[in-house]
Amino acid sequence: MPCSLSVWNTAPTSAPAQRKGRYVPGSAAHPAKMLPAIAAHAIRTYTRPGDLVLDPMCGIGTTLVEAIHLGRSAIGVEYELQWARLARLNAASATREGGTGTGAVDCGDARRLTRLIPTALHGEVDLVLTSPPYGSSVHGQVRSTRETGERGVVKKDFHYSHDPANLAHVSTDRLLHAFTEILAQCRIMLRPGGTVVVTTRPWRERGELIDLPSAVLAAGRAAGLTPSERCVALLAGIRDSRLITRPSFFQMKNVRDARRQGIPLSVVQHEDVLTFTKTVLPSSPADGTEPPSTPRCRAGAGGEPTTTAACDSRTCTRRTGRGRR
Repeated sequence: MPCSLSVWNTAPTSAPAQRKGRYVPGSAAHPAKMLPAIAAHAIRTYTRPGDLVLDPMCGIGTTLVEAIHLGRSAIGVEYELQWARLARLNAASATREGGTGTGAVDCGDARRLTRLIPTALHGEVDLVLTSPPYGSSVHGQVRSTRETGERGVVKKDFHYSHDPANLAHVSTDRLLHAFTEILAQCRIMLRPGGTVVVTTRPWRERGELIDLPSAVLAAGRAAGLTPSERCVALLAGIRDSRLITRPSFFQMKNVRDARRQGIPLSVVQHEDVLTFTKTVLPSSPADGTEPPSTPRCRAGAGGEPTTTAACDSRTCTRRTGRGRR
C-alpha cells in the first residue's frame, strides 16, 4: 500500500481536560469517545473552513463539536437515540460557545446513509471522520467501593446500549461486514478526491490479538476506497522528550495479568489513524449502491452478516448551506 506515516501529538492534556467546558454534562458516559484533539487535528489537516464533514457513527458528537469550532459544517449519524440527543446538545453548545460552523444529527443506521441524508448533499462531503466500536476491555470507567465498605472497584459506562442489534455487540466478522457497508455508503457521500479518516486500535480478547486496524484497511479497499496514509495519534502526553502514559484501569490490569503469566504485553497508548481517498475509476458503478464483499478478520469469530435495524426517531433539522472551496 503506497502511504505515508506520521505521528500526531494529540494528547498534551488528558481526555477529560480536553472536553472540559466544551461538552455538555452526561457526555462522559459514552464508552468510546473519540479524543477531541484527534478529531481537531484530522479536520485541520484534511479540510478547509466551510468544508463539509460527516461522521456516520458520531456517538456524542465529538467530530461535530470540533468541526463547528473550526468553522466547518458537519453532519452526524448515530444509531442510539440517547447518544444522538447528546450529540445534538453538544453541537448546539459549540455554536453558542462561538463556533462558526454548523451541525446536524440524524438518528439511524449508518448503513443507510444515502436514505438519511438529503440527495442534494450526496457527493458533497469533503471529509468522513469516524471510529467503529471495538474492544470492551479498553472502554469504561471505574470507581472505588471503599465508601460502601466493600473491596475492589466497580466498572461503569462500558455499554453502548442493551440493544443486541447495535454493532458494538456483534462478532468481529459481522462488525467488519457492516463497517464495509458503511464505508461504501460514505464513498457515495464523498466528493471526488474526498478523504475518509478512521481511528481504531487493536485489542486482546481472551489473550488473542484482534488486529482491527488491518481489517479496517481491508474493509476500506472492499468499499472502493484507496488507502493513502497510516498514522499514529498519541494517547500519551510528551514531557521532556518522554511519553507520559495515561492508561485506563483495565488496560493496566490486563497488562499486569498477562505479565504474571509470562506474556510480554505493553499498554497501547496510540490510535491507528487510517486514511483513504475516493478515486473515481472509469469502471465504477454509476450509483455505487451495491455493497462490497466482507473482509475477513483472521482473529475474529465467525458470524453471519448483521441485519439492518430501523430507527424510530425523527431526524433533526438539516444543515443548510456552506461555503465552497
